Amino acid sequence: MAPPLLLYAGRRPLQAVPLVLVIFLINFTLIQAAPGDPIDFLLGSSDATEEYIAQLREEFGLDQPFLTQLLAHLGKVAQLDLGYSLRFREDVLTLILSRRPATLLLMGSALVVASLLGVLLGAVAARRPYSLTDNAATLLALAGYSMPVFWLGQIMLLVFSLHLAMFPTQGMMSLRAPREGIGMVLDVAHHLVLPVATYSVYHLALVFRLTRVKMQETLALDFITTARAKGLPESRVVYGHALRNAMLPVVTVIGLNFGFMLAGSVLTETVFAWPGTGRLLYDAIGPRDYPLLMGLFTVLSVMVILANVLTDIIYALIDPRVVYR
Repeated sequence: MAPPLLLYAGRRPLQAVPLVLVIFLINFTLIQAAPGDPIDFLLGSSDATEEYIAQLREEFGLDQPFLTQLLAHLGKVAQLDLGYSLRFREDVLTLILSRRPATLLLMGSALVVASLLGVLLGAVAARRPYSLTDNAATLLALAGYSMPVFWLGQIMLLVFSLHLAMFPTQGMMSLRAPREGIGMVLDVAHHLVLPVATYSVYHLALVFRLTRVKMQETLALDFITTARAKGLPESRVVYGHALRNAMLPVVTVIGLNFGFMLAGSVLTETVFAWPGTGRLLYDAIGPRDYPLLMGLFTVLSVMVILANVLTDIIYALIDPRVVYR
């Protein structure tokens, strides 16, 4: 008989299949219901005949009923065929995959920074509640939580790029930078600083506030008092016992952040002209690129769901009681 944890890990992805189908239906409906026509973008200002317009609509399947279009697209997706981008003139899946490394680099870096600093600052602040350190960290976290990403990004550009000239204003690499070796790594890291700092502020504040609250609750429990009574060092009590038990809800929040970060950030990537899937989504909205929009929504939705499933499995590894619920 398979272990309960293995059965749980195999059951969670199967439970996500109906959710994927529902999200697919919602995304397809919203895109179809949005105003505008992609044929108008393709034609531009050219004086096309009604016959040519009808031919284009038939070629792209836009003349078919809603249900027919939905089933046809669902069948293609099942074969990993997401269509052909009307704007970029490229296979949608290939186009999305080409942008994924940039998004994963940006969002992965932001997640690591936000998670590590948020947990560390939350644990430090919880050791001395309402002290100067705790009040200062809480105030900064509240400010970071309240700042819109697009506004903070523009402020960062004005201060550190335009006035101080410390970091580049946009893009992922400089035109004259090396395309391999340590030179390329340093150039990409230089471009990465401002986008990561901008995007991680909100998530850092969220992780900090949750860690601080859970740590304060855990430090008031009886087993912490017992550990201190045994003469254990305070650092071991706080970071070895209290933090480990307070991390369960924090892991959940970090997992949710990971799922949303995988989708990329339209605002952050647009402000810093970062060539990821968030910027690709922004570029697809204006011209009503149906295949690209639907492909992006499908891939991003699946990745968010998979990230949540992975979070559930990690949660079960930390707390085996989850398996039996």
